[in-house]
Amino acid sequence: MNKNNKLNFLRSAGIILLVLVGLLFYPFNTAIAIANTSNDVYQQKSIASSDGIGKLYMGREISQVMGHKGAMWLERPTRESQEEPSKIVSALDLKDSDVVADIGAGTGYMSFRIAPRVLDGKVFAVDIQPEMLDIIDFFKKETKIDNVEPVLATVTNPNLPSESVDLALMVDAYHEFEYPKEVMEGIVKSLKPGGKAVLVEYRGENPFIAIKRLHKMTQKQVKKEMKAVGLTWKETKELLPQQHLMIFEK
Repeated sequence: MNKNNKLNFLRSAGIILLVLVGLLFYPFNTAIAIANTSNDVYQQKSIASSDGIGKLYMGREISQVMGHKGAMWLERPTRESQEEPSKIVSALDLKDSDVVADIGAGTGYMSFRIAPRVLDGKVFAVDIQPEMLDIIDFFKKETKIDNVEPVLATVTNPNLPSESVDLALMVDAYHEFEYPKEVMEGIVKSLKPGGKAVLVEYRGENPFIAIKRLHKMTQKQVKKEMKAVGLTWKETKELLPQQHLMIFEK
C-alpha cells in the first residue's frame, strides 16, 4: 500500500470509528424523539419551492423563516396603516389579569402593544432566535414595560409552563413553524382549560395580496391543522385589510 492509499485508508477508518462511537453514545431519548417526528406526519419534496423548505404538513409546504435580519420590516412605520395591528389587540378582549403568549414574537411588536392591557398579568414573548430576544430586552429597557418576559423556544417546543396561558397569539408566524404539530401541541398544553389560540395569517384565498404564496394560509387549511391538535374553531374576525383573525379554543 503506497503512502497516499494508506492515508486515505486511515482517514476513512477514522470517520467510520467516529460514526460508530457517535451511534454508541447517541442519547436513546433523542433517537426516539426523531423517530416520533414520523414520516406519516411530514413529507419531503424533492425540490423546495422558492419561498419554502420543501417539507409538507397536511398537504401544505412550510415556508422559510423570516430571520432576525428582517427585524426592521417588523418595526416599519407603515405597518399600522398597512395592516392595522391595533385592531388585533382590541379584538382579543383581554382582561387585566390575563397571561398572553406571543408566539413567534420577533421584535416584540405585538407584545409591547398587548402588555398595557394586562397590567396584572404578563406577556410571554416567545421566539426561537436569541437575536430577536435581545431586541425585546432592549425595548423593555427603552419602554420601561416590565411585564413582557422573553422566552427562548426551540423548533419543537415553545417552552411554556403547563396550563399557564389564557391566550396564545400567532401573528404571521404559524406558517413558518418547522414542526407545527409539535409546537402546537406544546401551545395547547400551555393553555389553561378554555384558553384560546389566535392565529393571524395573510388570506391565502386571495391571490392579489402581495405576499409570497407560502406566507399566506387559507381558513380551511388553518382549521384542519388546529383540529389535528385538539383545538376547536370558535370564530373568524374579518376586520383586517389583508389577514384572517381566527380564534380557536382548548
